[in-house]
Amino acid sequence: MTSNLSRGLALGAVAALSLSLAGCGVNAIPTKEEAAKARWADVQNYYQRRADLIPNLVSTVQAYAKQERGVLDEVTQARASATSIRVDPSQISDPAKVQQYANAQGVLSQALGKLMVANERYPELTSNANFMALQSQLEGTENRIAVARKDYNEAVQDYNTTLHTFPGVLWASTLYHDEKPITPFAAADTAQAAPKVNFDIAPPAGSTATTTTSSSSKATSSSQ
Repeated sequence: MTSNLSRGLALGAVAALSLSLAGCGVNAIPTKEEAAKARWADVQNYYQRRADLIPNLVSTVQAYAKQERGVLDEVTQARASATSIRVDPSQISDPAKVQQYANAQGVLSQALGKLMVANERYPELTSNANFMALQSQLEGTENRIAVARKDYNEAVQDYNTTLHTFPGVLWASTLYHDEKPITPFAAADTAQAAPKVNFDIAPPAGSTATTTTSSSSKATSSSQ
């Protein structure tokens, strides 16, 4: 009976200690680390979704704007470079790897921006149903990328703050002394803004306005 009582007291003490440690935030660091890794996976998933849209986009544009070969090649090459770089969640504490990934995606964003601007010169293309659908999907994906990056950076800030503030700093120096700060996603200087893809759709070929740009239309209306 005495041994049973001793065993019960020992189990009770372990349970009380576990609850006490949990209350002191011993699980905060691994929990927030996993949250940041999950948000990083979202970032990569949406960038991959964008990459998956590009072949159909390039194919559609080629049919109407073959003279834009230089821009199309730039997009294709940037896509190949961007999709060749993957950063495993276990590597997000490596600033060089995260920045390499961000830079490659920034180059692709710039190439896509050039392509979408060039497409304004082709009314038949911009009124094509397939192109319009792809443009809409691309715009939606860019918006999701922006949200995913924001969510990731917020999770990173939460985790990094926990590593350097009380009581997390105590656990970081003892139980989790191998843990490192996670690298936030910082877009390249040339890619701070997502490419503009929500253009006004030009009227079909044959319309009186097919040869006028938005800027010349504004000038005409103002002169009247």
